Amino acid sequence: MIDTHAHLDACAEPAEALVARARAAGVTRIVTVGTGIDSCRAALAIAEAHEGVYAALGIDPHQASSVEAGRLDELRGLLAHPKAVAVGETGLDGFHRFADPADQRRLFEAQLGLAGELGKPVVVHSREADAETAAALAGFGGTVVLHCFSQPGLLEAALKRGYYVSFAGNVTYPRSAELREAAARVPAERILAETDSPYLAPQGLRGTPNEPAHVLRTLAVLAEVRGEDPAELAARIDANATAAFGLP
Repeated sequence: MIDTHAHLDACAEPAEALVARARAAGVTRIVTVGTGIDSCRAALAIAEAHEGVYAALGIDPHQASSVEAGRLDELRGLLAHPKAVAVGETGLDGFHRFADPADQRRLFEAQLGLAGELGKPVVVHSREADAETAAALAGFGGTVVLHCFSQPGLLEAALKRGYYVSFAGNVTYPRSAELREAAARVPAERILAETDSPYLAPQGLRGTPNEPAHVLRTLAVLAEVRGEDPAELAARIDANATAAFGLP
């Protein structure tokens, strides 16, 4: 099993402990995600130190109106690392609005261009920006991973365009029936699972820090709503992640 999206550099516990517990639980690979240049450097350091850990590197939309948005040349350099497997997370956030929407669009489009230039997949954050996200991605010909899928309004575009759709702990929450319905519709070859650690701990662990080992709880819910065997779905998700991120 793989956790396709974790922020190991943002967790309170050392990465060593989190990776060890994940392995003990059967989670053998993790994609740790940078959200700014310093975060990306930390993610790469963690990936370098641990077998089976890879890094997605990006500048998230919350920082689009800050000086961080001007550091794309540094990001390009970091993405040359052999363990850097994707650009992101990047995208649009109309919920928190920590950054101006126009600045968010410019930064998103710049990182899409970078992903296209480097031939890397893009990991997309989208919240309350369905139409804008779909429009920005319309001209992108590379691999798209919709991280922490929480916008059912994006599902039709995802299905039509062949995006990977990744579900986090929020799909397990009692009020997330729409997300579970979406999870049941994603083709077998396009579904992924993640924790978004240390955020969004699954039902039964809410209020505690999330970690990669907990992706198995999300897997169990996904298997139930899809009517699949959990072990078979875990193997499928692992294979999908290998294809999406070009993992060895």
